[in-house]
Formats: sequence, structure tokens, C-alpha cells
Amino acid sequence: MLITTIDNIQGKRITETLGLVQGSTVRSRAIGKDIIAILRMIVGGEVTEYTNLLSESRQQAIERMTIQAEILGANGIIGVRLENSSGKNGESQILAYGTAVKLK
Repeated sequence: MLITTIDNIQGKRITETLGLVQGSTVRSRAIGKDIIAILRMIVGGEVTEYTNLLSESRQQAIERMTIQAEILGANGIIGVRLENSSGKNGESQILAYGTAVKLK
């Protein structure tokens, strides 16, 4: 599956547009990681616990979007965008979306 943020791919031709596909996830932080993150914030530097949470969440949302595209018979997703937000309780919400296409 070719996944890209651009709308056309050099050397490839879109033969069919199959429509919008999306994948999302909501993940919460563990209390133990929150404590470590708070201590890290006091000292300064990257809060790797949150970085890893966001990375895993993005990957899961992209995987779910890809599965939806495969069900439609796509071999590519163009115009991919990622939206990120935080909930009231600190959970990470990620949405990945794009246009499923058949490429030749």
C-alpha cells in the first residue's frame, strides 16, 4: 500500500478513486508513566513517555485507515492527513484520513 500526503504520485497514474478512508484511536496514559513524565518535566528535556504514546497512536490510526482502504480494493491512499487532540482526562486522540485510490 502506497501512502502519501500528496495528491499525485510521479510515475503512477490514478485509475480509480474509491473514496474517503479513515482510522482513529484514543489511547490513555498509564498512571506510572504520568508520574515519570511529571518528574521529567521538572528536570526538563523530552518526555519520552508521551512521545512514545503519540507515535504508537499515529501508527495504529494509520493501520486502521490502511485496512479500510484494502477492504475497498485500494493499493494507495493519497492526501493523507493526521489530526491530533487531547481529551479532558489526558487521553490522546488521533485521526488519520485520506483518499483511497487504485494506482497503476
